[in-house]
Amino acid sequence: MIQLVYLVPMFPLIGFLINGLGWKSMPKQAAGFLASLMILASFAVSLGIFFEVKGGVADTTVPLFNFIHAGKLMIPFAFKVDALSSLFLLIITGVGFLIHVYSTSYMHNDEGVVKYFAYLNLFVFSMLLLVLGANYLIMFIGWEGVGLCSYLLIGFWFKNRDYTNAAKKAFVMNRIGDLGFLVGMMLVLYNYGTLSYQEFFGQLQSNQVAVPNNTYTWIAICFFIGAMGKSAQIPLYTWLPDAMAGPTPVSALIHAATMVTAGIYMIARSSALYNLAPLALNFITIIGLLTAIIAASIAIKQNDIKKVLAYSTVSQLGFMFLAIGCGAYTTAVFHVMTHAFFKALLFLGSGSVIHAMGGEQDISKMGGLGKKMRITQLTFFIGCVAIAGIPPFAGFFSKDEILAAAFAHNPVLYYAALAAALMTAFYMFRLYFLTFTGSFRGTHEQEHHLHESPVAMTFPLIVLAILATVSGFVGMPEVFGEHHLLNEFLSGAVHNTGEHHLEHNTELMLMGLSVGLVIVMIVLAYVRTKKPNFAPNKGLSKVLEHKWYVDEIYDAIIVRPVVAGSKFLDNVIERKGIDGGVNGIGKLLRWGSDRMRLLQNGQVGTYLFTMVIGIVLIFIIGLFFINF
Repeated sequence: MIQLVYLVPMFPLIGFLINGLGWKSMPKQAAGFLASLMILASFAVSLGIFFEVKGGVADTTVPLFNFIHAGKLMIPFAFKVDALSSLFLLIITGVGFLIHVYSTSYMHNDEGVVKYFAYLNLFVFSMLLLVLGANYLIMFIGWEGVGLCSYLLIGFWFKNRDYTNAAKKAFVMNRIGDLGFLVGMMLVLYNYGTLSYQEFFGQLQSNQVAVPNNTYTWIAICFFIGAMGKSAQIPLYTWLPDAMAGPTPVSALIHAATMVTAGIYMIARSSALYNLAPLALNFITIIGLLTAIIAASIAIKQNDIKKVLAYSTVSQLGFMFLAIGCGAYTTAVFHVMTHAFFKALLFLGSGSVIHAMGGEQDISKMGGLGKKMRITQLTFFIGCVAIAGIPPFAGFFSKDEILAAAFAHNPVLYYAALAAALMTAFYMFRLYFLTFTGSFRGTHEQEHHLHESPVAMTFPLIVLAILATVSGFVGMPEVFGEHHLLNEFLSGAVHNTGEHHLEHNTELMLMGLSVGLVIVMIVLAYVRTKKPNFAPNKGLSKVLEHKWYVDEIYDAIIVRPVVAGSKFLDNVIERKGIDGGVNGIGKLLRWGSDRMRLLQNGQVGTYLFTMVIGIVLIFIIGLFFINF
């Protein structure tokens, strides 16, 4: 089955080509069915590969063809199949299939639905290429591919100018990060002569190439800059909340379960490099922790249901990078997996709410929806308790593992991360209570049309709710006397910097503290939303509502100066300088030609007079200025 790994990305590529080339003639239902079938086929192959790897098949590289061969440089187009890539294949194709099925109902009335499914298949193909590549170049091709698809899907409803601006913002900010990734690749190629994981990591471990110690750090930081853009970390995070302009299933697939976790995958894949660069890991720790806290604080005061989930995603990504900074790579991957399930569930649940509300996204105009939408309410509740970290749901195990790693690394990190986790519990249950409980605050027409979503939308919610409930058991902590199945599975592909063992009493105390405080925050959210107050915010609340004014700061110190400089270059340098000089030469020649033309008047007498004057001038010059 492993030798058939090329089928995994090939199926969505076929779906993209058929829907993309036939978007004018393809029936809408056929497009959704075809796209979903292609992802299901990829999932089936991925499942077979996963069980082969789990059964003990060694790390395998499957070469397809020689991609680049120049002198001594050989870069094959090859796929790497190991525990890490096989796990990500299941997440991408499994969650991707559910979102495709959901989209067949959510997008069925959209006039561009065939193009939508073509873009969605292209995205899955690019993401699969990213995780399967056996070298950084193939990863980078997939990396750029998901960036392109993100741009296309965020700006899918391109007739709305705000949506296209959001798509451009995502594209530009991702390109900033991608430049860092590209520089890191060039440093690897220059110092080690290869981009292959196997050769590069082999040289790192054997010290075959003598390089300064800071070279490791610079390569690691450059790669992390790429991850900051793709995985929305400070300061390159503001594109992700704006990306909610795209259709809700896009938010679930790209901005919750797959694309934004590409940075985590890349660093986990490069763990052998990061273990040699402790300064880079410290940098990642600081950035991840700040991102988790700041994004969580912003989510507290947002009233757009998708914006709350967007900032929640940014915050959870910060938790993942915090784990990486502490050297717990498998813990970060564990949270990637659980987060994919409960955050995709929450986004799709929000889509079900928006669908029932006729496109309304403001939770201040909702309330009491649970009476008409029981399945959506129950599954959304499961997503909330999972992300809040209530046992035995998935988020508890992965979040507790991150907090334990932070405590073992530095207790200060633990308490700061715990604060972010408590804010997570508060804003998620604030969202839940304002949306599904209490009395309805919308219009009479909206209330009249409230209904549960169709089966094609509720079925993925139920499956994801089950996964968000049980998936955490693959990472049971030692305090419960269980083996960490995921850690054992990934041990050959990901190299942690050391086990973060805590005394059982300490670990139980930390668990009890976090769960107890989370319950307090849930109760606080219930009390604060029982009689909701949507009066204008003041003081710190207003600052949080305006997202710490980060966008305004970026606008003031980056956008406006760049626009002003561009206008100066356009008006002064380009138009008056370059164009003015070129046009001035043309005008001067034309003016001179017009004057010279007057000498050619057709009068013989004038020509004779001019000739005589010329002879006299030559005589004078020869007589007085030239010595014979």
